[in-house]
Amino acid sequence: MSYAPHLAMSADEESIVRATLRALLLPRRIVPVVLLSATLVFAQRAYSRDPRAAFVGVSLCLAFVLVAPLTFRVLFPEGLEFRHGAARALLYASLSVFVVHLVGVDIPTLFGVGSTFLTARSSIPIDVALFMVGGWGLGRDIGWEASLRRERMRAEALAREAEHAQLLALRAQLDPHFLFNTLNAIAEWCRTDGETAEQAVLELASLLRAVLTGVKQPAWTLDEELAVVRTVFLLHLRRDPELFSLDFQAEGGATRVPPLLILPLAENAVKHGPARGHRGRIVVAAKREGSHVRITVENPGPYGGPRAGSHGLPTLERRLALAYGGSAKLSLRGEGERTVATLDLPLDGPQVTT
Repeated sequence: MSYAPHLAMSADEESIVRATLRALLLPRRIVPVVLLSATLVFAQRAYSRDPRAAFVGVSLCLAFVLVAPLTFRVLFPEGLEFRHGAARALLYASLSVFVVHLVGVDIPTLFGVGSTFLTARSSIPIDVALFMVGGWGLGRDIGWEASLRRERMRAEALAREAEHAQLLALRAQLDPHFLFNTLNAIAEWCRTDGETAEQAVLELASLLRAVLTGVKQPAWTLDEELAVVRTVFLLHLRRDPELFSLDFQAEGGATRVPPLLILPLAENAVKHGPARGHRGRIVVAAKREGSHVRITVENPGPYGGPRAGSHGLPTLERRLALAYGGSAKLSLRGEGERTVATLDLPLDGPQVTT
């Protein structure tokens, strides 16, 4: 997100006024400002003949505090940069001269106050320089502090979103019906087949451990990803050995992939194939083709096209776009009475981990 400078007094810039004044009242700023102002007012009174010179000094200091930092922040909301050109710098200098001359010379003259230490002809350029440099320093410091606060708030919001996304990812990657059905089957096996129940518990624990590990990692090997996919299929077959036959031809290797990327394809292969009565063979294959690795998940059952309200495949496509840009590709097609999902991933791994 970028923040373009605005010269008009919009609602955002009106908040700059309040934010700047509040920031100036913080002890770490107001204390040194008061000490410096007191020194200048003391010198103004000591080296001026007119006893009212102290009021002129106080007025100049107040004008500086109220106008200089705010003017700098309004004119240079992103800080003083060369790309702003000379126009804003000239406007800032002109306003500084105007305020210093108005408060230090014009208004005192109306009340009969003559030349003073801070408003003598030779002192005015120094006053203007102090006004400009002081406003620059305070305005830039306040602006940086505000930017840091915004970035911290953004980071906290992103951290909350990431935590929420992890929970959503975990829920999306493992079909709740699959988990419930597996747990129900384990409960039944505990009464009828203790050995099968034990094996199923170990396989399910291994699967959950891998999934919980995966959602916390930026990337892992294709071998680890395929191991999760195989475990899911084996748990399905443990519940119903006749549901489908599994042909696992995948050799993943050390290619890095975003975790749990293939799992939605595996779940869909069962959900929209054998679970809907299309018995037959599920094939999982992975092989290197040039600079890519091609992963294929094939299941019985005709391809019905994109399904309204589906979240799994759209989420997978967004993850691919984020992780690989345009160098990864997902395709689904029908081949007679079978559905084929193909995933082409670069061998050099994701550009951005998801």
